[in-house]
Formats: sequence, C-alpha cells, structure tokens
Amino acid sequence: MVTQKRQFGDLGEEFAAKYLKQKGYKILERNWRQKWGEIDIVAAKTSGIFKQKIEAVIFVEVKTTKDNSTALAAQNVHFAKQQRLIRTAQTYLAEKKLLALPWQIDILLIDLESTANSAKIEHLPNAVWENKKPPF
Repeated sequence: MVTQKRQFGDLGEEFAAKYLKQKGYKILERNWRQKWGEIDIVAAKTSGIFKQKIEAVIFVEVKTTKDNSTALAAQNVHFAKQQRLIRTAQTYLAEKKLLALPWQIDILLIDLESTANSAKIEHLPNAVWENKKPPF
C-alpha cells in the first residue's frame, strides 16, 4: 500500500520531471536505487541531430513541500545525505559506463499549491559536490 507521504513525494517528482523536460533535459531514470541510496531523477543534457548523444549526466534530488517551506526542505539535504547521493551517483556512472562524462547533483525544490494542480519550482544546480571543481 502506498502511503500518503509517498504519494505526495511522487506528485512532486512528476512536477520535477515535467520541469526538466521543458528545460531540454532527457530523463534517463526515475527512483534509481542502491542499498545505500536513491536518486530521484537521473537526467541528461544531450546534443546531436536527434539529441541522442549524452553530454552530461544530471542527478536530481527532489524535495516536495507545501505552504512555502522549501527553505526547510533544502536543509534536509544534510552532509550524510549528500555523501549518499554522491556515492549513488558514482555507482550509477560506473554501472552505465558513463564515468568519462561530466556530472552534477542538482536539487529541485517543489512547493505544491494547495490544490496540488500547480507548483512553484526552485532549481538549485550543482548543489552537491564532493571537494571538486563543479563540472559546469
């Protein structure tokens, strides 16, 4: 049985995926899991005639809130969570043989309106990185 909290998060992820597609990203995976972590959305910046060539991989952590509490939600991506995201992203890149590509971890803050028919979206690009120069 799907919990109300999970349904709420899923709704936020739907808004996030639509937003990313509108911005020209290609969605590669949703809810990609490992024992130590999960990536909500794996997207790609693509190029080429048919947008088939992956130029960079974007890992997206989605935080869904209501009533304008996105600042608090962003704080929930604490150091331990960041380390899990980095490890999970690196595992994804290794498994998919994409280690040579630039990558980053973004956070999307989704603030659902009271009707849940619309949302305010705040995109924090390259919000998590591990003591390295940001790839973009």
